[in-house]
Amino acid sequence: MEETLDIYKKPYDPQYPQVCLDEMSTQLIGEVRAPLPAEPGKPLRYDTEYARNGTANIFMAFEPLAGQRYTKVTAQRTQVDWAHFVQALVDQHYPHAEKIRLVMDNLNTHTKASLYEAFDPLEAKRIADKLEIHYTPKHGSWLNMAEIELSHLSRRMRSQGVLMV
Repeated sequence: MEETLDIYKKPYDPQYPQVCLDEMSTQLIGEVRAPLPAEPGKPLRYDTEYARNGTANIFMAFEPLAGQRYTKVTAQRTQVDWAHFVQALVDQHYPHAEKIRLVMDNLNTHTKASLYEAFDPLEAKRIADKLEIHYTPKHGSWLNMAEIELSHLSRRMRSQGVLMV
């Protein structure tokens, strides 16, 4: 826990951005019946019945000191999906950073080995060399600010009638 908190205490440095990463599975749903229109004094009303349209995964990277959020929706959450999301962080969002201080939970896909599953060894090493990985402790994923951001997104979507599980 102290390691994660020490990362958060460091001042903003664009050469060493602090980036929190997490993902969340989402159930995709559709309406069975059209909502009843809003009327003066009455909100739009939805039926509780819905059609299941599968699931999706949302990756989120959150840089708290810069207020930046990057998301990507994928069909699933695999090592390769994670590796491509991290490659985009390195190449598109932080191309000039010396190293990215990446805070995340210790899910089995959150390793440099995942980069080698997705890319040839030279590319995987190039990406891995740009990462300084810090794992939140077991049962301490609440320290990951990206998880907090995803929780907020989930609550907001639920309040708008979109189911996120």
